[in-house]
Amino acid sequence: MKEPVNILPPPELREFFTGYGILEIPNGVENPCTSKPIDLNGTNIPSLNIGNIIIAKKEGKDHYKHSFMATEQVSQTEYFRNVGQIRILLIIFHLLFMFFHTHSGFSQDSNVKDLNSIFEWLDIHEKIPADSTQLGVNSHKAVLLSKKLNNQNALAKSYLHLAYYHKEYSKLDSSLVYTLQAKDIYSALKNDLDLAKSYLALKVVYTLQTEYGQATEQAYKALEIFQKLNNQKGIAQSYTHICGLLYYENEYRTGIDFCNKAIEILENLDSKEDLALSYHNKAFNQLFSGDDLKDALANINTAINLYNSIGENGIPLMASINWRGNIYKYMGEYKAAIADYQANFDRSREMGLQRYLIPSLGNIGHVLLMQGKYEEALPYNLEAIDIMIKTGRIRNLWENYMHVSSIYESMGDYKNALIYNRLYASAFTELKERAIQSLDGEIQAKYETGQKNATIIFQNEKIAQQRITQTLYIILVGLLAFILFGLFYYYNKRQKRNKELLALNNQLDIKNKQNELLLKEIHHRVKNNLELVKSLISLQSAQLEDSATKDVMIASQNRVQSMAIIHQKLYQGENPGSIEMKDYFLNLGEGILDTFNAEDKVKIECVMDSLELDVDTAVPIGLIVNELLTNALKYAFPEDRDGTIQISLFQSTPETLSLTVADNGVGKIIGLSPRGTGFGSKLIDLLTQQLNGSMMENTENGTLVEFQFKIKNAA
Repeated sequence: MKEPVNILPPPELREFFTGYGILEIPNGVENPCTSKPIDLNGTNIPSLNIGNIIIAKKEGKDHYKHSFMATEQVSQTEYFRNVGQIRILLIIFHLLFMFFHTHSGFSQDSNVKDLNSIFEWLDIHEKIPADSTQLGVNSHKAVLLSKKLNNQNALAKSYLHLAYYHKEYSKLDSSLVYTLQAKDIYSALKNDLDLAKSYLALKVVYTLQTEYGQATEQAYKALEIFQKLNNQKGIAQSYTHICGLLYYENEYRTGIDFCNKAIEILENLDSKEDLALSYHNKAFNQLFSGDDLKDALANINTAINLYNSIGENGIPLMASINWRGNIYKYMGEYKAAIADYQANFDRSREMGLQRYLIPSLGNIGHVLLMQGKYEEALPYNLEAIDIMIKTGRIRNLWENYMHVSSIYESMGDYKNALIYNRLYASAFTELKERAIQSLDGEIQAKYETGQKNATIIFQNEKIAQQRITQTLYIILVGLLAFILFGLFYYYNKRQKRNKELLALNNQLDIKNKQNELLLKEIHHRVKNNLELVKSLISLQSAQLEDSATKDVMIASQNRVQSMAIIHQKLYQGENPGSIEMKDYFLNLGEGILDTFNAEDKVKIECVMDSLELDVDTAVPIGLIVNELLTNALKYAFPEDRDGTIQISLFQSTPETLSLTVADNGVGKIIGLSPRGTGFGSKLIDLLTQQLNGSMMENTENGTLVEFQFKIKNAA
C-alpha cells in the first residue's frame, strides 16, 4: 500500500522548515493531516490529493496537525531542484501560515509581542543583510499583524520595511508605492515626525529613479516639518539629503554649504551615522567642485572611520568606500582606487546585493580605460550595463555607454563605437530632461524666500525695539554730559558700522567674482555641449549621399556653431553678460568659410567698430548673419567665382541697431525659382520679429540686406 513520502528540503533551506514536514501524497493516498489543508485562495481542498505536495505542521513522528498549502501536480524532484522557486514558495507559505495563525484564536497580546519581535528583527537585518527572502517574508508578516491589530502607525512602519525590501532587492516602482502608502497614513494620523521621515524615504526612491525634481520636493517638505518641530537632528538630515541632490544639479558649492550646516549641527549631537553620511555627501560634491582632492579624501575617510566606530559594515560603508575609490581615481592613484572597488565588489557578491555590483564594475572599467587597458576594461563596463538594464538602476547608464564607446573607438571598432555613442547621447538626453525639471530651483527659492521673509520680520521687530529704547534713553537723559556721551557713542558706532559695511562690500565683491566664474563655467559647458551636437550632426551628414539632405544638415551645423561661438565668447570675455560683435562676426565668418572650403575665394569683411550687445540680442543677430552668410556662399558666387561679403553693425540711435550684410555676387536672377527649403528665410523673419525689427533687401548689384532693430545696450 502506498504511503505519503517524506521529502527532505535542500540543505540551504532546511532551517526554514523547522517544525514542519514536506509530504508528497501519491494518487489515492489519504491526507494524514488531522484537519483539511488550506489552498492558495484560503479555501479547503479535499482530503484525497492527486500528486500533490503538502507542507504541514508536525505533531509526532508520522502525524501532522495542520497542512497549510498544496501545489498542483508537481514532481518533487523538479520542484526542489530550483532553489529560487522554493524561496517564492516559502514566502507564500509564511503568508498562509500568518493567515491561519491570525484566525485560530491567538490573543491580542501574542500578536503585539510577535509584531514587536518582527520589527526588532527587521531593524537589525536591514542594516546587516543576510537573507533577502526572509526580509520580504517578515515585512509581509508585519503588514498582516498590523492590519489584524488595526494599528495604523505599525502598518505605516511595516510598509516602510516592505518598501526597503523592494528598493534593495526587487522593483523601485513597488518601493515607491509602499512608501507613498506609509506617507499617507502618517499624514492622516497627523504624525508629523514620522511623516517627515517618510518624505526623506521618498526622496531616496525618487533619486534612484533619477526623478531629481520630485526628490528635491520631498527633501524640502521634510525640512519644513523638522524646522516646525525644532528637531535639530531632522534638520541636519534634511540638509544632508539636499546636499546629495545638489550634486546631480552640478551645484557643488551650494551642496557643500548644506553639508557644512548639517555637520555643524550633528557635531553637537550623538548621531555618528548621520554625521558619517554628511561627511560622505560633502566629499561627494567636493570631487568636482574645484576643491583640493586631498580635502575630499580626508572627509570621505572621516565618514569611513565613523561607520567603523559604530560597527557599520553594510551598504553605507560600501558607498563611502566606493566614493573614496572615485577620489583616488581622479587623483591618479589607480591601484588604490581599484583596491576599493574590488573590495566592494567582493562584499556585494558575498551579501547577494546585485545592484551594488554596478558601481564597482563600472568604476574598475573606467580606471582601466584611463590606463589605456581597453580590452581589460570592456567586459567590466558591459557587465555593469547589463545589470543596470536588468535591475532598472539606470542613473549612470549614460556614463557607461560613453565609456564603452570610447573603448571601442580606441580599439578601432568604429561601428560599435558609433552604436554606443548613440546610446550614450540618448540616455544622457533623457537624464538631463529629467534633471532640468529641478534646475529652476523653484522649491529651493520658495524655501529661501520664506526664510528671508522671516528674517525681515525679525529685523523689523528688532528695529522697532531699538527705536523705543532710544526714545526712552533721550527722555531720561537730559543733561549735556549724557548728550555728549551719546554723540560720542553714536559716532563710534557709525565708524564700526562703516567698517562692517566695507567688509560686507568686500565679501560681495568676492561673491560677485565667484558668481561670474560660475556663469563662465556654465557658458563653457553649454559651448561644449553645442560642440558635441555639432560633431554628431557632422558625423551624420558625412554618411549622407543625398545632396539636399546634406545641405540641410550643414545648415543646421552652422546654426549650432553660431550659438557655440557666442557661448565661447561669453566665457572667454571680460564681461560674461555681453558679446563683442565684431570679433564674433569674424570668428563666425571663418567657421562658415571653412565649412564651404571657400577661404581662398571669398573674403568676409567687418566694416564696423567694436560693439557689445547682451546675450538676448546677440544670439538672434548671430543666427540672422549665419543664415545670410550661408545663403551668400551657396548662391551668390556660382562656378567658384571670387567675391566679397561685408558685414556692418552699428548703433544709429540710442535704441536702434542697424545691420547690413552685402555681397558683390550675382544677386537674384529674374525668373529663377527660389532654391533650398526656405527654412532659413522663415528663421530670419521670426528672429527679426523677435527683435522688433524690419528688413529691406536690394538685389541690383549683388545682394544687400539691411535691418533696423529696436534694442537696448548691454549692461
